[in-house]
Amino acid sequence: MRYFLPDKLYDLLKWLGLVACPALAVFYGTVAPAWGWPFPEQVVLTINALGVLIGVLIGASQLTAKEADDA
Repeated sequence: MRYFLPDKLYDLLKWLGLVACPALAVFYGTVAPAWGWPFPEQVVLTINALGVLIGVLIGASQLTAKEADDA
């Protein structure tokens, strides 16, 4: 299969969307009030929205995959 995104970019985006963004959102949402960091709700919402965007991009890559030419 040939994908819209190169393999390495796909793997990176998948890791960011499935692991890094959710972990960062939970971390910031948990630690921000304790340390007085600004706008915890807005930052968590933004990180989660970014994770969803990444998921859509990798999903679009999967949907637009084409059979590879085995020539």
